[in-house]
Amino acid sequence: MNNDDVVLDGQVKEAVFRRVAWHLMPFLFICLVFNWLDRVAISFAHLQFGTDLHISDTAFGLSVGLFSAGYLLCEIPSNLVMERWGARRTLARIMIFWGIITIGMAFVQGAHSLYVARTLLGMAEAGFFPGVILYLTYWFPSAYRARITSRFIMAIAVCGIVGGPSATWIMTHLAGVWGWHGWQWLFLLGGMPPVVAGLLAFGWLADKPAAARWLSRDEKNIIQQAMVCEPASVVHPVRVSLASAFSNPTLWLLSLSYCLTITCTGNVVNFWVPSLLRAAGVQNLQQLGLLSALPHVVGIVAMLLACQHSDYQQERRWHFALGGGLAMSGMLALPWMAHEAAATLFFLTVMVAGYLIATAIFWSIPAGMLPARDRAIGFALINCCGQISSMFVPMFIGFLKTWLGGFEVALSIVSLFVGLGVIVLLAMTASTVNLHVSHSHSVMDSSL
Repeated sequence: MNNDDVVLDGQVKEAVFRRVAWHLMPFLFICLVFNWLDRVAISFAHLQFGTDLHISDTAFGLSVGLFSAGYLLCEIPSNLVMERWGARRTLARIMIFWGIITIGMAFVQGAHSLYVARTLLGMAEAGFFPGVILYLTYWFPSAYRARITSRFIMAIAVCGIVGGPSATWIMTHLAGVWGWHGWQWLFLLGGMPPVVAGLLAFGWLADKPAAARWLSRDEKNIIQQAMVCEPASVVHPVRVSLASAFSNPTLWLLSLSYCLTITCTGNVVNFWVPSLLRAAGVQNLQQLGLLSALPHVVGIVAMLLACQHSDYQQERRWHFALGGGLAMSGMLALPWMAHEAAATLFFLTVMVAGYLIATAIFWSIPAGMLPARDRAIGFALINCCGQISSMFVPMFIGFLKTWLGGFEVALSIVSLFVGLGVIVLLAMTASTVNLHVSHSHSVMDSSL
């Protein structure tokens, strides 16, 4: 085969994977936006229902932690169900249930009913994010994975951009309509889109490339051949083994790194940004919503550039370390700038950009390090460990803020956890495997 044939084959392959990306990613992207709006909604709703329902920062932190407890209970079972029943039905079921429960949160009456609703919501949402990450490994080989994952995780940043302004607009302009509080309208309107998306998922998604009616036989063969070249192919069915997964030390170290770096930062980004801006002197609710969007705008650009560079260089670990280092630095500086709005916004931007980079790069790592039989359980276990962190970090921050009257001590301690998570991953990958993409392709199309 001459060089022209190689280039032509590469162009055909790129065209197939571009088509797959354009079919799957916009829908999955929108679904993750709906998923993350729950995080944004509760953080802004707390600014109103904390007063309306007499819920303290400590009780709010506990409700956030109970969401993670419910998520933790159902995470691994959800991914095992997805392996058995297929992604289409599993993801549809998750979205419909979480939408219904989100609507129900509009009717909480106090701390105890909030605890119940948040626990049920965590159980309903369990398995969505790791399920989609696992689902993407069925469709894309490792050489594409950082870019594809970044396109999916970009939804988190987009939610940060539109979530704050839309949440504050709803809470401001719909307050009093039909006698409802603004935060009640926020939950009611936030729960409807995932129900619709869940119903649409039945017709839009296919469990595997072989079942996709919108792909030709030749296109399916191209995807299958690309997957066969993977170090541990995901094309052929594998027997899921709990014993194999739980005895894999690499999986536990990945889980520890994720728990310390990603979820510790994510809890600050998702639940405490409005409170940090308010502590910096931003009191107007709509202005607060607009300012909370700015760090995510910068974060999207930083994440896309970092992930494209990671795929181009075929390197993961130091790109992850860059993101984790930025997240730690921004978080460490934040509480000491608590009364300077401009400085707070700057360090929030650094933290959010680092968080998005580290998250996107991280999820391109486990598929290259775990055998195919461990991936369904492995992705769920990693996220489970993250949920354990999510159970305690909000309560920890809420307790110290209530006790000491500020964020200084809490965020300083959490930032050290973030740095430790980076060190764990760097040390692990240095001693086990050089995290380069294991195979290259002849044409690297940055438009994918």
